[in-house]
Amino acid sequence: MRRSFDGLALAAREHLDEDPQGGALFAFVNKRRNRLKVLWFDRNGYCILYKRLSGARFELPSTRTISASALGEVLRGVEKSRD
Repeated sequence: MRRSFDGLALAAREHLDEDPQGGALFAFVNKRRNRLKVLWFDRNGYCILYKRLSGARFELPSTRTISASALGEVLRGVEKSRD
């Protein structure tokens, strides 16, 4: 999760073969799934939403693209079970 604007845009371009300035949102999650960055281009510059969960994790869908409502569900996170 060390990448910032240019590094995330480069990842979207190289690994996903997508134009980061094309209007899509790109979500990146760390291995423990407790930190998430969402990158998007807003007319004249990049924006990043960064969220860190405490006692929960992000549950990602298995599909490559998701709807806005599905992104809202991802951002809520799910509580870790206390086994």
